[in-house]
Amino acid sequence: MSERLTIDRLGGQGDGIADTAAGPCYVPFALPGETVTVERAGSRARLLAVEQPAAERVAPACPHFSDCGGCAMQHLADAAYRAWKRERVVQALASRGLDVPVDALVPCPPGARRRVALAARRTAGGVVLGFHRAQSDRIVPVEACPVAAPQIVAALPALRRVATLLGRPGKPLQLVVTAGEAGLDVAARGTGRLGEAAVKQAVAAALEEDFARLSADGEVLVEPRAPAVRFGRAAVVPPPGGFLQAVAAAETAMAGLVTAHLAAARRVADLYAGAGAFALRLAEAHTVHAVEADGAALAALERGARATSGLKPVTTERRDLDRRPLTAAELAGFDGLVFDPPRAGAQAQARQIAAAAVPHVAAVSCSPGTLARDLAILTEAGYAIARVVPIDQFLWSPHVEAVALLAHGGRRRR
Repeated sequence: MSERLTIDRLGGQGDGIADTAAGPCYVPFALPGETVTVERAGSRARLLAVEQPAAERVAPACPHFSDCGGCAMQHLADAAYRAWKRERVVQALASRGLDVPVDALVPCPPGARRRVALAARRTAGGVVLGFHRAQSDRIVPVEACPVAAPQIVAALPALRRVATLLGRPGKPLQLVVTAGEAGLDVAARGTGRLGEAAVKQAVAAALEEDFARLSADGEVLVEPRAPAVRFGRAAVVPPPGGFLQAVAAAETAMAGLVTAHLAAARRVADLYAGAGAFALRLAEAHTVHAVEADGAALAALERGARATSGLKPVTTERRDLDRRPLTAAELAGFDGLVFDPPRAGAQAQARQIAAAAVPHVAAVSCSPGTLARDLAILTEAGYAIARVVPIDQFLWSPHVEAVALLAHGGRRRR
């Protein structure tokens, strides 16, 4: 049965929220101030019609919007969208009692995303390639994507061809595709053990489609050109399917904030260093110790450092910082530090940083909630937050990056 609701506010995941007598009702793709007709199921509802649209409602940029689960906010005008994303960071900080300056959102233009994870499945009718619908394992086939780099969109037919060769009937397959100067780096996950014939066909297809590299479950099948990315002066070849910031301009913005904040430091620690996006840029002016749990990413960082002339010394350490954070004693030799943990944050490591009182700290996060928690640990130990900069790397999604810049004004503990 349908019912009519008035949307009161916008939730953190982008749903419109109607405050009803039965409690809040979450309506995807609805905006504050709108009168909507919905089909309700408990606290969630399916939008049937917008009876009175908000002034901020705009036509979505993609024909797959509302079906594909990749974007949640294409229907919100740009100024309101930017304000909403910034507010996500403000509210997360406020929830921890942190009343600190938050910059305007650093925007992300369409077509800037260099790395996407496509879902694929072989069916009786052929290969379906696209993105999962929100809260579903159903794959929505896509023919366009205004978020992704044009090179990736143009290659969708070629990627379907590869998925046909590498996928197993009825089994899920993921293609992590990165667009770089050398071409597309395609990493297939979920291929299982491949036969000789399948490998030969996939290699032939990759060569014909001019991919830079094709890998299957971590094994490189063919690499006509090294798919290097640049971190400052250093060129790094990430491991197949390895982590990389999704938007190059966002990475550059984050790195610029970090390097400027740590400019006065002599010895810098880069924790959760990945393949070196911060470490190798910092090494142009500082001695750097990079710590990372992923051995393949750390090896890529080391190779990039060795191959780049003019860098300051870079040392590396493979270590799971969630299980075994660097202690305050180990951090005593550093006067600058950056940490960029996964979504779960760096609670244990933040406590050790707080105890060490490293003078200058840059915190980078893809989760405002865990960032706020970790910053609260640091501020309770005497750190002052000079600036927080939200950065839009996942356009039209609820996800927002943030860089927080901190300084400790007291005497260092020993």
